[in-house]
Amino acid sequence: MSVFDEKSRYLKYAHALEAVDARGRAVGWVTPARIPPQRLLGEHRRRDGHRLDRIAAHYLDDPTGFWRIAAINDALTVEAIADLPRVRIPVREG
Repeated sequence: MSVFDEKSRYLKYAHALEAVDARGRAVGWVTPARIPPQRLLGEHRRRDGHRLDRIAAHYLDDPTGFWRIAAINDALTVEAIADLPRVRIPVREG
């Protein structure tokens, strides 16, 4: 799974599998990432210009950790929480 960044949720919480298609070719695929429950740090009140990557950089020390903020807010995508006035923030991983 070298196509994923070392902080990727797919590298941490998914499984790489391989299947053989009808023509006998090996096809790689990745299961959905099953993110374990996260502990809540608190909430962040969003204002204009507060992007999730910047919020993640501030609270999680990882701008690519925006997916953790989406997950703790029960959103499948970042866009699903783009207009929320407050977003829950998970505790930084050790």
